[in-house]
Amino acid sequence: MEFFKELLLFLKTRKKFWLIPLVVILLLLSILIVLASVPALAPFIYTLF
Repeated sequence: MEFFKELLLFLKTRKKFWLIPLVVILLLLSILIVLASVPALAPFIYTLF
């Protein structure tokens, strides 16, 4: 969690607020990839698309 705190502090001090949506999308995609690798949850994720 300290990584995320440092990342948010960096974005705040450097005024890079436009990077926040990019970080959020990358986190959501990584969570989706992890969930898709679990065989029991894969059919439910495939129905989203």
